[in-house]
Amino acid sequence: MVARGERILIILLLSLTVFTPVLFLSRRIANSTSSIADKEFVEDLNGMKHTQDAVKLEAVGQRRGGGEWVIDGEEEALQFFLLYGSKYQTSVPTKNEVEEFLKEPDFFVYEDRDHNSTVTGKSFDNNLVKSAGDADGKLKRNGSETVGSEIVGVNGAKNKQNPTAVPFAAKGASHQVGRTQRSEPSRSQKATDEKVRVIKDQLLTAKSYLNFAPPNSNSHLVKELRLRTRDLERAFGDARKDSDLSRRALQRMRNMEIVLSKASRVYSDCSEMAMKLRAMTYNSEEEVLSERKEATYLTQLAARTLPKGLHCLSMQLTADYFSLQPEERELPNKQRLQQKNLYHYALFSNNVLACAVVVNSTISTSREPEKIVFHVVTDSLNHPAITMWFLLNPLGHATIQVERMDDFKFLPSSYFSMLKQPNPRDPRFSSALNHLRFYLPEIFPDLNKIVLLDHDVVVQRDLQGLWHADMKGKVNGAVETCGNSDSSVRMDTFINFSNPTIARRFDVNACTWAFGMNVFNLREWRRRNLTSVYHKWVQQGKRRQLWKAGSFPLGLITFYNLTVGIDKRWHVVGLGHNPDVGRGEIERAAVIHYDGSMKPWLETGIAKYRGYWTKFVKYDHPYLQQCNVHP
Repeated sequence: MVARGERILIILLLSLTVFTPVLFLSRRIANSTSSIADKEFVEDLNGMKHTQDAVKLEAVGQRRGGGEWVIDGEEEALQFFLLYGSKYQTSVPTKNEVEEFLKEPDFFVYEDRDHNSTVTGKSFDNNLVKSAGDADGKLKRNGSETVGSEIVGVNGAKNKQNPTAVPFAAKGASHQVGRTQRSEPSRSQKATDEKVRVIKDQLLTAKSYLNFAPPNSNSHLVKELRLRTRDLERAFGDARKDSDLSRRALQRMRNMEIVLSKASRVYSDCSEMAMKLRAMTYNSEEEVLSERKEATYLTQLAARTLPKGLHCLSMQLTADYFSLQPEERELPNKQRLQQKNLYHYALFSNNVLACAVVVNSTISTSREPEKIVFHVVTDSLNHPAITMWFLLNPLGHATIQVERMDDFKFLPSSYFSMLKQPNPRDPRFSSALNHLRFYLPEIFPDLNKIVLLDHDVVVQRDLQGLWHADMKGKVNGAVETCGNSDSSVRMDTFINFSNPTIARRFDVNACTWAFGMNVFNLREWRRRNLTSVYHKWVQQGKRRQLWKAGSFPLGLITFYNLTVGIDKRWHVVGLGHNPDVGRGEIERAAVIHYDGSMKPWLETGIAKYRGYWTKFVKYDHPYLQQCNVHP
């Protein structure tokens, strides 16, 4: 009996010693398996690129007896502000409201796209983004912070790749944010030139680094920068939008990003870089200024250069003129040239076709063309060609006279020399023909009134009303330009008011007016002896700089307080330099003026205005056909 009990006891002890380790070991194995799984899961998450963990939800203060929430420490204050500051700026949240917000946050995984992708705004809760912006753009996330577009790790290292946030979505669903599904537009729809802008920035940055490198540097980084820049420029080409970019260009863009990242670590001296960039900016500005000066010069050169077709026309007309007998070179209706009851127009020009347009447009729009008398004044070189043109193309009942300025005996002996200027910006401004307008009473001693037309105008309405305008005792009738908002028509734009004599004699705020279509009271001009006034100011201007080059500033001075304004519809200016003149304004005008360097007979003329001029040119004329003069 005793032996039996001992055997049972021994069996129990053996069972205990056998099963107890088994149970203990099985528990250990279960715990170990769970830990290993968790560790592998965490390692998998850490292995994913550009991931961000869930926001830590730490306790936000403690409840005070009065129902308010107490926040201890700066860290808790920042967390409370990030979570609730955008909503509770003026009130304290209740417990239910706090519990409502203390929910599991939305999780995000990040898709490894290109290096230049940006965080999509729809991936974040609006309140969180707003709060993050108010807190210097920092979001505390499980040991890492997101600062601007860089991801800062625990060790302080910055990852400059910009990940694109993609909401964590269930299988079969796409583009979900939290538990709400949203349809998100494609990147190409959002910004069709985003990558193009990035490539341009990369090229600019790379060139900046190359300029920052020491002279004659041949380091591996410099070589790589040059290579990547050349490759990217070739692949980029003339692309204007992302759809124009090839796969090769996108690959070159990613390669460039890697090289620029290396360069940013090598060239870390910001002050020297800033100095280099300022020097580059200065050089670029100088290059732009030089290009503008060159463009201005070429435009002015084209303006004073006779096109090949017009040169051919002038030569052909001149040759035919000298083939005529002397009596055949006379224009008809000479007896009407000094009749005061007719409408007399003065025109100074050395351009055959320009003269023809002014004369043809004036006569064709007149109700009484038989009363029109044109006085064309030119130089000896162009006198035969212009005369021959009007011999071949008679004006019907109208009258025309072509004179040579070399025949004017009243001009002072120093007339041509006093107009010369050293290194003139544009010889047209010192042209002897251009300044003959200040001798109108001497050129037409028997006339009391005359209308001056520049050779770059087109007449669209009958000008008979100008002859009945009330001059109010003034000398010059012109359209005033002082009402324009453009500051370029102010008196001080043309006249040097820093000179004491100018500042004392003239008002800087005086109204300006337009040359090119003017009616002159020659009787009052003679009474006031304004030609002598013109001579005086020309002599003073030779001793010191009183005005800009040209006849217009001298006109403002000579006819100061002697100009009467007429209706603006008589004369519209700007068609030779301003592409913004309105069509309605042009078509309502009696005279349109191609003032500026873009003349309608030049290829540099503004195309949309050329039709108003070309309709008065006889392009089917045999001479124009022979010289290939076409619209």
